[in-house]
Parts: sequence; structure tokens; C-alpha cells
Amino acid sequence: MEKLIITVAGVGAETTRDVQPHLPVTASEIGVDAARCREAGAAVYHLHVRRPDGAPTQDREVFAAAIDEIRARTDIIIQTSTGGAMGMTADERLQPLELKPEMASLTTGTANFGDDVFFNDAALMAEFYQRMQAAGVRPEFEIFEAGQIDNALRLVSRYGPAGPLMHWDFVLGVPGSMGGHPRNLIFLVDSIPEEGSTWTCTGIGRWHIPCTLASLALGGHVRLGFEDNIYFTKGVLAESNAQLVGRVAEIAASCGRETATPGEAREMLRLGDAD
Repeated sequence: MEKLIITVAGVGAETTRDVQPHLPVTASEIGVDAARCREAGAAVYHLHVRRPDGAPTQDREVFAAAIDEIRARTDIIIQTSTGGAMGMTADERLQPLELKPEMASLTTGTANFGDDVFFNDAALMAEFYQRMQAAGVRPEFEIFEAGQIDNALRLVSRYGPAGPLMHWDFVLGVPGSMGGHPRNLIFLVDSIPEEGSTWTCTGIGRWHIPCTLASLALGGHVRLGFEDNIYFTKGVLAESNAQLVGRVAEIAASCGRETATPGEAREMLRLGDAD
């Protein structure tokens, strides 16, 4: 089977040290975390950043400091968030693109997100997609609901491709959006183009392990980390993002799937290739 790409969402915008004391916050902590995750088997680091007080930010300079720390320690693929935190403007959310990361997340639709609403209308999606094209940044389509697949395909049809492959992340288990049942993942995978697509799955909270196992069985890839789940087992906090990576790498190995290195993941995702 194809090697497994493990993406780490190690920071997020919602998790705090009050609930997960091991959350990396400073640029140096994020750099160390990314390196440890890479050693444990991760190939991609999905990056959010924080201010010194722990508040989420999309500030370009804060991202730059974290990216410098990561690149000083590891060759892991850096994927910046353009989701930011609830209530941020489009201009705020787009700042990391100025740093030309290899990848960035792009949510193609508005979604209920717990007690909040994650707003992404058609104009915003088009602006984000075209900005990524112009910067040469590969979008990862973040899918919370099935209709968001159609929105992503319309962007590609209208504005052309943003790379030789479409890469998808199915985010399941967010309260208010699609649950993490395996049948939902099967439906979503069957809804994307079979040719020219790669995909990963994120299981939020208690859906982490069910989504991981379903993704492995279907030949997909896996995202994990403190943005999505702070526990190792029920009621027991994970000691680090690397601990979560190591468990999935071990499960994958028992299924006959090796984890991809960042270099191998770049080839699989065709990062840097012309359209």
C-alpha cells in the first residue's frame, strides 16, 4: 500500500494550556515539537501560532518566527492555516501566505463549529484560492460538510488548478458538522475525483481513533494533534503531539503501511511540480 502521510495539527486556535499543559505556544516550542513529530513519523505540520499570552493570531511576523524555528530543526512540510480563529477578517487570515509556505489550508464553505459559525462565503473562498494560486501555495481543501467538496471543485473549474493534485482533508466530528462515522468518510471519499486527488482524515476528539482506523483501511492519510484531540486514551492527556504520532505510526506499521518521510510526502503530493 502507499506510504502513510501523517499531518500534525500541533497548536490550533482553541486549545489552551489550561486543558493541555503540553501545548506548544512559543516559536521555539513549536519548532521543537515539529522536529519531535517528524522523528516519530510525521511528514506535515499544520501550523497555527499564538501570541505570548497564548491568544491565537494570524500575524505574519509571528508565523515567520515559528517557521524559522521549524526550518532550523527539521525538513517537515509546513502547512499554514488560513482558518485562523473565529471572528478574524479575511485579510488577517491570509497573512501567512506572504511567507510562501508549501501548503495552506482552505475551507470551502461555511460550517457550524460548536457554538460558533466558521464563515466562508463564495467571494471569500474565491479570494483565498486565487491568492494561493498567485503565491504558488498548494491548498489543502478542508471539508467539514459534503457540499464543500462541490464548492472546491467549482473553484478549480472556474479558476484553474492550483497544482497537479487536489489534496483534501475531511474534518469529522466537529460539533455541529459531520460526525466521524466511517460511513461518512466512505461517502466523502467516493465524492472526490478518483484521479488527481489525495486525501487525509481528521477525527476530532473521541473520533480520532475511529477516523484513523477507517482512513488506514481505505488507503488514505491521517491528521492528528492537540488542535484536534488532547487525549491519548479516554480521560488521559497525551504527553506530546509526538506521542500521538508514534501510536498512529505503530498502528500503520502493523497494517503493512510505512510512514512517509517529508521528502517522500513531497513526491506523493507533487509539491513543487508544475501544473
